[in-house]
Amino acid sequence: MQLAIIGTGYVGLVTGTCFAETGNNVVCIDIDERKIEKLKQGKSPIYEPGLDTLLERNIKEKRLHFTTQLADGIKDARVIFLALPTPPGKDGSADLQYVLDVAESLSKIITKYTVIVNKSTVPVGTAEKVSQVLSQRLDRSLYDVVSNPEFLREGVAVDDFLKPDRVVIGTSSEKARKAMDELYQPFLRQGNPIHFMDERSSEMTKYAANSYLAMRISFMNEMANLCEKAGANVDWVRIGMGGDSRIGKRFLFPGIGYGGSCFPKDVKALAHTALDMDYDFKLVNVVMQVNDQQKKVLGSKVKNYFGSKLSGITFAVWGLSFKPETDDIRDAPSIDLINELLQAGATVRVYDPEGMNNVRQLMGDKVYYAEDQYDTLKGASALIIVTEWSEFRNPDFDRIGSMLVHPAIFDGRNVYSLEKMQELGFYYESIGRRLVHPQVRDTFMLPGDPIIRERGTLD
Repeated sequence: MQLAIIGTGYVGLVTGTCFAETGNNVVCIDIDERKIEKLKQGKSPIYEPGLDTLLERNIKEKRLHFTTQLADGIKDARVIFLALPTPPGKDGSADLQYVLDVAESLSKIITKYTVIVNKSTVPVGTAEKVSQVLSQRLDRSLYDVVSNPEFLREGVAVDDFLKPDRVVIGTSSEKARKAMDELYQPFLRQGNPIHFMDERSSEMTKYAANSYLAMRISFMNEMANLCEKAGANVDWVRIGMGGDSRIGKRFLFPGIGYGGSCFPKDVKALAHTALDMDYDFKLVNVVMQVNDQQKKVLGSKVKNYFGSKLSGITFAVWGLSFKPETDDIRDAPSIDLINELLQAGATVRVYDPEGMNNVRQLMGDKVYYAEDQYDTLKGASALIIVTEWSEFRNPDFDRIGSMLVHPAIFDGRNVYSLEKMQELGFYYESIGRRLVHPQVRDTFMLPGDPIIRERGTLD
């Protein structure tokens, strides 16, 4: 099938490359000339495991093409995907400027029946708005507008696309339905379903799914905070909850808040949609409040230990991206934490396997960019873990202890076991678990046994 993908951001590039991988002829279109030139050379502008290999292969096989010319890019397309930015406005609503502007441009150049697919995350009613824009110049028989939300997780997006849990298609057109069914059949050979529904329900499904997952994360973060006060261990609570088939194990790990390109934006947009429809969606509003508060938890732990004024104190920060296996720092908790430390007068040394360049563009020379994870420790009084990259899970603890001015670790992702930290003699604070203090040892301790300890401070 001849396909056009308008927008080569995260969603557009993964979508186009994966469709090409199943034999389709795909043209990806973007106004950014520098990005298009890099893509023509097989160089991905984003870090996503497995994407580079597919990109190079499909360019070589001449199934994947790139251009800045909209008319040339869509002239043979049977299906056009809109994978355009929908950033939140000041009021939290999704900005549809790019989507509607492209729809207007398409209305001037489409000459045969084409399926226009909203792949971007868009509010309820967007398919109708796009259709209205197209109808100003196009006969209704020349197009159908379809909603096809993406459910890609950064870090495993290629696998998510090639082996989807489900595909959601919103359309009221039988002709468009047949085209979309044909397009997606190669990805559904393992029996995963394709759900056809109306456009508005499809658009709402995306926001509902992301907001529900954000709610699970915020709930566990609240539980973690309560566990610390109650002397319980959130790890055991999580395991006990996840064993219930009605609940499941995923998205129950506590931490220092969610971030990235989807959850913050989509939760805000759902809340705004509710307001537009005169509905007070209390739960969604609370999820946002909890997440904002949770991003401050690790900074509070650091200040409880060192004091509120951090002048003359250096901190090593491991992890900058909002999650492992991505370079995405949008709404990342690391940025909030680093800014809080800097405002308190601290010096900050940072390291991330993939996110360094993005942070450098954002923060300039406000922090020191380390060559590797151990380089951050030089002169540092404490280590702070923000993102649970695999290479941080089993480090050289002897080296860490010898390099830190104080053997203190603040872990925002519960990477290390309490017993290991006790054994090694670190002062160790995590999320929803007991404090480990090197001066206090237990005569008998079950794995993860919750014990309340008094927080230490340094003058």
